[in-house]
Amino acid sequence: MSEIAIQPGAVARPDLDRGLGVAGSLGMGATILAALGYVAWSVYSDAAAAGAGMTAFLPFALLFLALLIALGFEFVNGFHDTANAVATVIYTNSMPANVAVVWSGFFNFLGVLLSTGVVAFGIVSLLPVELILQVGSSAGYAMVFALLLAAILWNLATWYFGIPSSSSHTLIGSIIGVGVANALMHGRSGTAGVDWTKATDTGKALLFSPLIGFGAALLLLLALKVLVRNKALYEEPKAGVKPPLWIRGLLIFTCTGVSFAHGSNDGQKGMGLIMLILIGTLPTAYALNRAVPEAYVSQFHASSTAAAQVLAVRAAPGQADPTESAARQAVTRYIAEKTLADDVTPAMAVLVADIDSQVQEYGSLAKIPAASVKNVRNDMYLASEGAKRLTKEKSLAFSAADKKTLDAYRGDLDKGTRFIPTWVKIAVALALGLGTMIGWKRIVITVGEKIGKSHMTYAQGATAELVTMATIFGADAVGVPVSTTHVLSSGVAGAMVANGSGLQTATLRNLLMAWVLTLPASILLAGGLYFGLSQLL
Repeated sequence: MSEIAIQPGAVARPDLDRGLGVAGSLGMGATILAALGYVAWSVYSDAAAAGAGMTAFLPFALLFLALLIALGFEFVNGFHDTANAVATVIYTNSMPANVAVVWSGFFNFLGVLLSTGVVAFGIVSLLPVELILQVGSSAGYAMVFALLLAAILWNLATWYFGIPSSSSHTLIGSIIGVGVANALMHGRSGTAGVDWTKATDTGKALLFSPLIGFGAALLLLLALKVLVRNKALYEEPKAGVKPPLWIRGLLIFTCTGVSFAHGSNDGQKGMGLIMLILIGTLPTAYALNRAVPEAYVSQFHASSTAAAQVLAVRAAPGQADPTESAARQAVTRYIAEKTLADDVTPAMAVLVADIDSQVQEYGSLAKIPAASVKNVRNDMYLASEGAKRLTKEKSLAFSAADKKTLDAYRGDLDKGTRFIPTWVKIAVALALGLGTMIGWKRIVITVGEKIGKSHMTYAQGATAELVTMATIFGADAVGVPVSTTHVLSSGVAGAMVANGSGLQTATLRNLLMAWVLTLPASILLAGGLYFGLSQLL
C-alpha cells in the first residue's frame, strides 16, 4: 500500500494514539467477560425453562463455540467499520479520536438494540434450504463455522492493510461459497446452491454504491460552495482549532446517524446467524416463539384455511393430493432447485393444512412437545419460503387478493418462528459496540489521509458523512443493498475532487482491488472451509 503522506502545512495530524487508558481497557475486558457469562447463563436458563436440560456436553460445547465465533464476527465488524463513522469527525477536529470511537460504539450499541430484526432473517433465507433444516447436524455446524470464519478472515486481512471493505458483502460472499460447495458435494451444479437473484443484487450494489457516494458527495460539495461562501469551510483545519459550531454539530450528527444505522443493519446479520445456531442446537427453547398471544392459534387457523384454498384450486384437475411426507419433499425440492413442478401447489396446500392441524391439536406453540418442535418449525419455514416464491411465479397468475392472502399467511408463520430473544440483541450490541472501540486506527488513517492528497476540510467531512447517512437510511427504506463502507470511502473521494484536493491513485487502486476481490475471495474461503470442516466434523 502507498505510504504517501498528506501535506499538512500548518495542519497537525490528529492525535490517534490516545487509547482508552488503563481503566478503560480493564473496563472493556470486564465487560467482555461479563457478556460471555451473560450469554452462557441466558442459554442455560432458556434451556431449563423449556425443559431441554443439558444431557450431553458436546452439543453445548459446540453451541457455545458457534456463539463465540458469531459474536467474534460482530466484534471484528465493529472495529473494521468504525472508520465509516469516525474518520471525518476526527480529521476535522470535531471530536478527539478516543472520544469519537466511544461515541460511535455507544450508538452502534443502540442501533442493534432498537433494530426490528427483519434483516436478521433475510440473511438466513440466503442459505441452502437443506442445511437450514439440519443446522443442528455436523453439516449445519460446518456451514455456520465456515461462513463466519471466512468473513472474519477476510475482514481481518483488509483491516490489516488498512483497506475499507464491506463486511456485508463479505458475509454474503461467504454464504454463496457455502451454497456452491454444498451443491457440488452433493453432485449438483454449483449454481443450484445459490440465490442468484440476491447475488446479482449484491453485484449491482458493489458496482453502483461507490458511484453513488462519489457523485452525490461531489455534487453536494459543489452546491455547498455556491450557497455557503465561507472560505474557512473549504480550507484545511488548523491544529487544535475546532470547526464552526454549526458545521461541528452537523459532523457529530452525521457520525451519530451513520453509527446508529450501521448498528441497526449490520448487527442484525449476526442476530440471524445466532438464531440459526440456537434453533439447530436447542429447538425446544428457540425453534418456536412460545410467547405469542392467546389469539394467535385462532388467527393462524383462519389464515391457514384461506391460504390452503388459494393453493388447492391451482392443482391440476384430477390430481391426487400427495402424502404429508411427499409434500415436504416436493416443497423442499422446489425451494432448493427453484423449478416449479405440477406437484408443488398441491404439496403446499397439504403442508399448510398439516401445520395448521398440529398447531390446533396442541392449542398453543408453547405446548408442542419437545420431540415435535423442530419438525413443526421446519415445516413452517418451508411453508413460508414456498409461499414467498409461489407469489412470484407468473405462470400461476395469482390475483392481488390471492397474493394478499398468502402474504398474510406468511406473516402469521413468521410471528411463530421469527423472533429474537432480548439477550441475543444485548450480546450482539455489546460485541459490535465494544468492537468499534479498538483496532480502528488503520482504516481511519486510510480514510482520513490516504484518499485525498491534502488534509480533509470541514466541508469535505460533512459532505461525505451526510451522503453516507442519507444513502443508508434511504436504502433501508426501499430494501436496496448498499455498502456503508463503499459509499463513505467514495464519498470522501468525491468531496476531495470537488474541492480540488486531488486523489492518491495508489490508495484508490487498492480500494478498487479489495472491492472487486471481496466476493470471489470470500466465496473461495467459505467454500474451502466448508468442505474441510464437513470432512472433519
